[in-house]
Amino acid sequence: MPRRRSDRDEPSTQKDAPPGRLARRLGTADAVAVGLGSMLGAGVFAAFAPAARAAGNGLWIGLAIAGVVAYCNATSSAQLAAVYPESGGAYVYGRRRLGELWGFLAGWGFVVGKLASCAAMAMTFASHAAPSMARPLAVAAVAALTAVNCFGVQRTAAVTRVLVAAVLASLLAVVAAVWLGGAAQPERLWPVQSSPLGVLQSAGLLFFAFAGYARIATLGEEVREPKRTIPRAIPIALAIALALYAAVAASALAGAGAEAIARSAMPLATAVEAGRLAWLAPAVRVGAALASLGVLLSLIAGVGRTVFAMASERDLPRFLSAVHPRHRVPHRAELAVGAIVAAVVAVADLRSAIGFSSFAVLAYYAVANAAAWTLPAGQRRWPRALAALGGIGCAGLAFTLPLASVVAGTSVLGAGVLVHLAVRRRSARR
Repeated sequence: MPRRRSDRDEPSTQKDAPPGRLARRLGTADAVAVGLGSMLGAGVFAAFAPAARAAGNGLWIGLAIAGVVAYCNATSSAQLAAVYPESGGAYVYGRRRLGELWGFLAGWGFVVGKLASCAAMAMTFASHAAPSMARPLAVAAVAALTAVNCFGVQRTAAVTRVLVAAVLASLLAVVAAVWLGGAAQPERLWPVQSSPLGVLQSAGLLFFAFAGYARIATLGEEVREPKRTIPRAIPIALAIALALYAAVAASALAGAGAEAIARSAMPLATAVEAGRLAWLAPAVRVGAALASLGVLLSLIAGVGRTVFAMASERDLPRFLSAVHPRHRVPHRAELAVGAIVAAVVAVADLRSAIGFSSFAVLAYYAVANAAAWTLPAGQRRWPRALAALGGIGCAGLAFTLPLASVVAGTSVLGAGVLVHLAVRRRSARR
């Protein structure tokens, strides 16, 4: 009798995965798609407005600074993921290289900050798709994408590829509409009219749009040949995203000007509407909605894997470390993340949480850079100076964010320290 084919059955990866661990099913193209799906999200459609309020037409300098810091973080994450190809990202690296507390802080900051981002992305999608039914639709989106993640990581990658293709088309439509529609005025890009502090604040806000490449490292336990695939996939995904962001930022500023971008809830649509091809603006709004779904899908996957890693080390309840016997995903962690996000979306709108999420993610990458600094020469693929520059850049950008974001972020990390101490005391008593 022919053997029944299970969910994307891959005998070698399925058989080689030890009990209780995840199966390696993602290739380089899948990993790049996941990274792009995380970066080409609602951040690129929304983050330019607060960045323009902070830096005016100097936001393109802020974008360049954010790109340099992101590159340093990417090299640190890539080489650490090659050494520790496990789920959890900087949580794992911090534990292995710096100690339990630093790993816990990285994981705690990532989970709390990205849960807020998940809720923000769900509301962003629903507000673009059907404003009058935003909350029910946002809850439905969270439920549907959580289900996709629970049916296997390859399903997640396949859906992400479709969403990334649609978002790419939308962003290319923005660039074409501005420069072919007669709205572009290149003199709006220069001279820069911004203070150094404003430029740094814009860099911190725009970093929110870059942070998705870490999802590749977070899914490290599910990547085939991780020592080769992850160091290749992270820089590729980051380079594509940076090139697109640069083209879109220049188009938005040249098409509508910094003041109009700063006032707009949909800055890219505003830039398109300024020219003769304004009829493309609805396509931009559709792209923003789909981008929100792409980010939400990858965020739920990434947060779920970090929760799984923390539960495996008993930093979170142990039952969250279960792996589905057929689909080989941390289904309980994914379902818990989906339930929390759905509950938050039902009662709150966190679309203004970009600054807080940026602070939490910058703290996460600071731990990753510190961990990469400690790698011996034989395990480093990039100069050690990049880890130092990345750590300094993360700290600098974090503390130039708006004061409310800094206060909220430090409070969350402080609460994480207390939780970690309580968990350690409880374990010691046992």
